[in-house]
Amino acid sequence: MSHTVGVRRAQKQRTRQALLDAALRLLEEQSLSSLGLREVTRAVGVAPTAFYRHFRDMADLGVALVDETLGSLHVPIGEALHADDDEQRIEHAVALIAGLVRTSPLHVRFVARERHGGVAPVRAAIAEQLRRFTDEVAQFCADEPESAGWTEEDLRMLAAVYVDHMMAAGYAFLEAGPEGEGRVADTTRRQLRLISLGRRHWLD
Repeated sequence: MSHTVGVRRAQKQRTRQALLDAALRLLEEQSLSSLGLREVTRAVGVAPTAFYRHFRDMADLGVALVDETLGSLHVPIGEALHADDDEQRIEHAVALIAGLVRTSPLHVRFVARERHGGVAPVRAAIAEQLRRFTDEVAQFCADEPESAGWTEEDLRMLAAVYVDHMMAAGYAFLEAGPEGEGRVADTTRRQLRLISLGRRHWLD
């Protein structure tokens, strides 16, 4: 009995992932608000009713894609933050974003498009993930000696600048393509150095 249950669960998970993957491919050229449930199920080869065994609606599927794209980044970003110095942190951050775009371009394009898109639950899910990143970066910055005397508001402002900039860098990598990756990486490093320099002199 337990083996049968395990097989069914595995099959259910495979179908769920197939729906996510199919939606992501279809979203390469359109927004989530224009994508139909039947398009997704047709691409997977399942009946439309099967969709509801996995997601409440297309917005729910979109939220799952947000979690799949951004939710997995908290640990590697935390590791990048705890590098030895600013220069290494910058290198780790740029490599992380460039690698994400290289391996998961459809995910990056989806988040870039839907961050200000027409599906409110998906916008809210992206905003929540970015808020979590901001909290994590702000907490890290607060523990550094350079942040002595900073207000909580200013620390969150700094963290938001870093998070917003890395989002913009992801889109820049995506648009530049493989041939422009080196140029975007160099520009991103220089911009992050500029932010770090400004941080050191903020209280001046």
